[in-house]
Amino acid sequence: MVKQTEIVKIGIIGGSGVYHIDGLTGVKEIAIKTPFGNPSDKIVLGTLQGRRVAFLPRHGKGHRILPAEVNSQANIYALKSLGVEHVISISACGSLKEELKPRDFVIPDQIFDRTRLRRPTFFGNGLVAHIEFAEPYCKNLRKLAYDCLKEAGANVHFGGTYVCIEGPQFSTKAESEVNRKLEFSVVGMTALPEAKLAREAEMCYVTVAAVTDYDVWKEGEEVSSDMVIGNLNANVNNVKNMLKILIPRIPLKERICKCSSTLKYAIFTSKEKANKATVKKLDLLIGKYWR
Repeated sequence: MVKQTEIVKIGIIGGSGVYHIDGLTGVKEIAIKTPFGNPSDKIVLGTLQGRRVAFLPRHGKGHRILPAEVNSQANIYALKSLGVEHVISISACGSLKEELKPRDFVIPDQIFDRTRLRRPTFFGNGLVAHIEFAEPYCKNLRKLAYDCLKEAGANVHFGGTYVCIEGPQFSTKAESEVNRKLEFSVVGMTALPEAKLAREAEMCYVTVAAVTDYDVWKEGEEVSSDMVIGNLNANVNNVKNMLKILIPRIPLKERICKCSSTLKYAIFTSKEKANKATVKKLDLLIGKYWR
């Protein structure tokens, strides 16, 4: 792993359409190799509104990585290695409710997992941890993101459930109708396992869900690639304006939320029985509790 002396506490993971951040100064790119492989791309370090931030395009520059191929373990670990404590995750999604219109934003408070092929934890191989995940998003960061989106002029909804599907195909009409009957709010492909791994890494994490379409349930407005791209471009401007407001307002002093101590009582394996190689591999995450 690249040695990094600069501590950066704010991380931004860009979803579809968000491949760079406007207004960054003092920019440099760093390649980080983690025990879990390589992140989606080089991490861009820069200053935005007086704060150092780390930016990572989830699908890589040029959008070359499928949702199920995203190495979320490496992405989150790499950000953690830089000192990141607050993660703003941008995610394009489809709406499952009439009132959540294309080009609106949703700050969800819940996630439902319909993925099948992704590894959702850093743990295993002789080291067991069970984190609390009843509330998958940081309450404080959610409220801040909501307020800043409103101030940026976006139409934004506070709360709702993000159902994460495997993809890369969009939903069938049957799947969309079932998700609606379960009263889910939006459907996307990338919030998991990212949110679970961020919680294991004791990061404050929020999804900023940018609505691009009505999935396939609404007659006459079924999802199409050209519709998604058009609405993505419109959403990107609001995202960039929101970040300029949000970044300087994130409190960088000691955190008071539960996110910062998730692992304190979550590790079940006894020290004498733990796999030493795994313990060493996860020192970045568990070292403060096990040293």
